[in-house]
Amino acid sequence: MEPFVRHEGLVLPLDRVNVDTDQIIPKQFLKRIQRTGFGQFLFYDWRFREDGSPDPKFILNHPEYREASILLARDNFGCGSSREHAPWALQDYGFRVIIAPSFADIFYNNCFKNGLLPLVLPGETVNHLFDEAGRIPGRYRLTVDLESQEVWDNRGWQTRFEIDPFRRESLLKGLDDIGVTLEKEDRIAGYEQRMAPYLIPREA
Repeated sequence: MEPFVRHEGLVLPLDRVNVDTDQIIPKQFLKRIQRTGFGQFLFYDWRFREDGSPDPKFILNHPEYREASILLARDNFGCGSSREHAPWALQDYGFRVIIAPSFADIFYNNCFKNGLLPLVLPGETVNHLFDEAGRIPGRYRLTVDLESQEVWDNRGWQTRFEIDPFRRESLLKGLDDIGVTLEKEDRIAGYEQRMAPYLIPREA
C-alpha cells in the first residue's frame, strides 16, 4: 500500500448527503476479480445516461474537475452495504482524500485499509470549503498533511484535524492489516518457537 504523508490536490465538491456504496460502485460491477479497474465505474448511475453517454450535468463529467483528487462530501458518506469495492473505485479513479462531516463506519474503516484518507471535519468547516470551491469552480485546491494533522488552502485558510493514532501511523507507513501483522513477524516466530515443544505431533 502506498504511504500517505502529504497530498495536495484539486477539490471536487459533491453536494449530496447519504451517498451510499451502491451509488459509489453499483452492484453489477462487483463481479470483477481484480482490485483495480473500478474507477471507470465510479458513480456510474450518476455519470452516465441510459444510452451510456456521459451526463454533462454530473460534476464528475465537468472537464475542469478531470484531475480532482480530493472529494468533498456531505454527511454519512459511504452508507449502505459494506462492499470494499467502494474505496477501491474511489482510489482507482484518482481520489486520495475524502472530506466529510461524517462517514458510515464500515466504509470509514475500509478506506484506511486501502490507503485512502477519510477526513472528518466539522459541518461548519465543510460548509466553508463548499463555499470556497463554489467561488472558483475547478480551481480550488487543498493540501492535507497527515504528519502535522493539518489541512490548508493557498488563500490563508488552515485548520487541524483529529485522527486515531494507530490509523495515522499505518497510513504514514503504508501498512494494511497484513503489513501491520508482518511488522511483528519476529515476535510471532519467537512465540511459535517457544510453543513448539508443547505441540502434539501429528500421527503418521
